[in-house]
Amino acid sequence: MLSTIIALVGRPNVGKSTLFNCLTGTRDALVLNSPGLTRDLKYGKFTVKGFNFVVIDTGGIEDTTDGIETEVVDLSLSAIDEADIIFFMVDAQTGLMPTDKYIAHYLYKNKKTTFLIVNKVDEIAIPIAITEFYELGFTEIYPITASHNRGILNILEKALIPWINNSHNKQIIKKNNLLFPQNVYSQKQLSIQIAIVGRPNVGKSTIANRIAGKNRVIVSEIPGTTRDSISIPIIYEKRDYIIIDTAGVRNRNKRNNKIEHFSVIKTMQSIEQSNVIILVVDAVEGIIHQDICLLNFIFKSGKPLVIVINKWDMLNKKNKILFKEILNHRLYFAKFIQTHFISALHGMGMQNLFKSVREAYESSTKHINTSILTRIMYMAKENNPPPLIHGRRIKLKYAHAGGYSPPIVVIHGNQTKNIPESYKRYLIKYFRLYLNIKGTPIRIQFKEAPNPFIEKSKNCNFRKKKRRCLTKF
Repeated sequence: MLSTIIALVGRPNVGKSTLFNCLTGTRDALVLNSPGLTRDLKYGKFTVKGFNFVVIDTGGIEDTTDGIETEVVDLSLSAIDEADIIFFMVDAQTGLMPTDKYIAHYLYKNKKTTFLIVNKVDEIAIPIAITEFYELGFTEIYPITASHNRGILNILEKALIPWINNSHNKQIIKKNNLLFPQNVYSQKQLSIQIAIVGRPNVGKSTIANRIAGKNRVIVSEIPGTTRDSISIPIIYEKRDYIIIDTAGVRNRNKRNNKIEHFSVIKTMQSIEQSNVIILVVDAVEGIIHQDICLLNFIFKSGKPLVIVINKWDMLNKKNKILFKEILNHRLYFAKFIQTHFISALHGMGMQNLFKSVREAYESSTKHINTSILTRIMYMAKENNPPPLIHGRRIKLKYAHAGGYSPPIVVIHGNQTKNIPESYKRYLIKYFRLYLNIKGTPIRIQFKEAPNPFIEKSKNCNFRKKKRRCLTKF
């Protein structure tokens, strides 16, 4: 049984993203009092009476000739075609607008199950707020205030639950392949979530569309086109993935407005919540300081990583050689990361990208037993013994796994707090080599073994003091 899709449609700034967050119980959709904030399709899920729904937050539909806004409208109209149910949203504060009539006419032609929702009725008497919207031809109108979560239950009880009762025994069959099985949305642990990150205009959305096999996000040469993190569920080689296209991250000093500031926050959250990161670098502009900053943030988050050099086809042979030399020099600390040189626009070099993503994910979640880790630790000791500290050799006794994503190796021994950073790096490289771990950071934690002689000395001193006290009497 496939999940039923609900599309939230309407003019810009009528509260679609706020309702999306209410229904999904998340804050996934970026919400600000700014028209046209949502541009791409954002997917979420919720359940009513054991019945699973997928909800799509769409960009605002308006009469425009602007390039990007026209693409927004096209994507929103495609969501209407994809959906089983439409939540058509209008704004009580601004009243009935010509664009509302255009959208209603389009919905009538599509013959979709549609519920008219009047948002922002908090400061207006409900009968007054909804009266003019009867002109759109709907017999039932559902007034809500999404920002305060008012009226949402009324939609569920009076609209969706009756629809469920009428459709309970019907198999929903789609004519296209845009729908995905419900488990894509309900098993975050099983779906590999891949965040595509990078500076603005490096080709993240083009890569996301290329992977998805369809234009699911807007692509433009204008930097900052993507404003929110967009999740795209796909199935590749019988495995579930969620591709997350994120907003471009610029240097803090170059961020223009509040929208960009919150977009960057959402990108950072996507990095921390994802299983694998694809860092996209612009081959034409080269590796700059902001790319290194993003890379360091990903490392600190402990996430497995694949680096993609996009627009590779735009460099000549000489510049390609020079680029690789600079890459090796600047990313000397990231030799374990697999790098792909691609042209997302033409599909060049994309063939093995998913293989690297899979390897990085499997490396980060690899479970290794204590005996193997201890054996590798002893091999590393024999090859290069720990240094002397104050004339005494550091002793490493045994190792075990301390966690995954990233892999953590816990080593027990004596004087481990004195181990120099150079020897820690040596151990990390040794474990990486023999465990065949690619694309993910490895962390080593040291634990000091208790010294039995210190405890023995304390007990002896206590007994001596006790004897002295007794001899006084």
